[in-house]
Amino acid sequence: MSNKILVVDDKQMMRDSVGTTLQRAGYGVVVASDGNTALSMVAKHRPAAVITDLKMPEIDGLELLARLRQADDQLPVVLMTAYGSVNDAVAAMKKGAFDFIQKPFEGDQLVMVMRRAVEHSRLLRENAALRTVTAPQGDTPALVGKSLVMRQLAQQIHQIAGSNGTVMICGESGTGKEVVSRTIHAHSSRRDNVMLAVNCAALSSNLLESELFGHERGAFTGADQMRKGRFELADGGTLLLDEISEISPVLQAKLLRVLQEQSFERVGSSLTMQVDVRVIATTNRDLTAAVASGAFRQDLYYRLNVLPIVLPSLRLRTDDVPLLVEHFLLQLAMRDGREPKRFDDESIDLMKQYTWPGNVRELQNICERASVLSRGRVIKAGLIQPWLIAPEPTILIQPPGQPVTVPVPVHSRFAAPATMAVAPAPASTGNIRRLEEVEREQIVQTLGYFSGNRMRTAKALGIGVRTLGLKLKKWKEMNLVAQTI
Repeated sequence: MSNKILVVDDKQMMRDSVGTTLQRAGYGVVVASDGNTALSMVAKHRPAAVITDLKMPEIDGLELLARLRQADDQLPVVLMTAYGSVNDAVAAMKKGAFDFIQKPFEGDQLVMVMRRAVEHSRLLRENAALRTVTAPQGDTPALVGKSLVMRQLAQQIHQIAGSNGTVMICGESGTGKEVVSRTIHAHSSRRDNVMLAVNCAALSSNLLESELFGHERGAFTGADQMRKGRFELADGGTLLLDEISEISPVLQAKLLRVLQEQSFERVGSSLTMQVDVRVIATTNRDLTAAVASGAFRQDLYYRLNVLPIVLPSLRLRTDDVPLLVEHFLLQLAMRDGREPKRFDDESIDLMKQYTWPGNVRELQNICERASVLSRGRVIKAGLIQPWLIAPEPTILIQPPGQPVTVPVPVHSRFAAPATMAVAPAPASTGNIRRLEEVEREQIVQTLGYFSGNRMRTAKALGIGVRTLGLKLKKWKEMNLVAQTI
């Protein structure tokens, strides 16, 4: 899929500013100064997302949105609005806009919104593209996998999508809970309306309440204007409540009322508002245990658990690993504009034996890391094997001719016997090979591949940007890497 974003604004300064910010974040950028040009640019470049000003001469943002939706209803459109135009932007979202961002905005805020838009586009197009592979019968949801458990899951999702009931999706981290939730929305009667998401663990209780229900001007310190909450913005559509187990007891009571009555009040208001929102909740925790301990309301649990879905961990469907690997490598090749790489048979066998504690997300990260660091078209098992075992701080290489049997670490992620044989190392290897040296080499290589872009490097390596920065800082202080990195 294209990694390009189309920027539409009649002011060159704004086009240049937005375009430069997105390019620095790793996106390709094309620009248009008016609506007609934008429509031709979409046909020519097929961007992953569009960001457009709301107020423009001739064809304004709303009309451009309508024409783009008519041409491609899967293309996410983000609106840039000036102060005082928020109501127009909200109206546009109900007409199909993906999101809006209010001027003036920070670069990080812009990148965050557009990253979500591009990811949304990727998911929608992926579902459409994979439907013929994974869902040959009618409108069964598109999921990567042909194992029995995945075929059963696809059928369950298809049945649930046709309902308007509340959905509870349970599963370990990385099993694809958000992908499933968006698949449900995409196949539901609400698919032409907006789907919004809130990470309940990312916000404090007070901020989460405002995010969900909105607030009136002056409701609390810093509330300098009225703000609509996600329930109000998602009216007619779907609201995903990610990590629902993390909400406070006070908010649990308020959420229960919304689910029961479809009504709420903004923070600081006595006016009751009615909405029609389908709620999908996700959790990686055992909510029955949370109910038993008193940490989660039993009545809320029953309100949420109307249509339960339990996602299988990847270790329970390792036969799907080859299909998933092929899918991820093809995605990477399309993103980077090159021929896809492939894993050799030994690599595939190795990955099928692995227990995948990080599930599909971990597999995706391994595929991207291997694709970046492999020098040839075929990815060898020797490259990925160190990533599939959580190692000790150092690896002790035995002198030649002295094989040794050592315990498998508790954190080893292979389904292996209690001990494993370590082959003797060649004489030229040396006595001690520190993992940090290998890690440093991989990070420096990956940074070079992405032209120094830390965000893309961290994503490819499966680590946080802050963690990457701390490692580089330490190595620079020790003069182990170039100061210019």
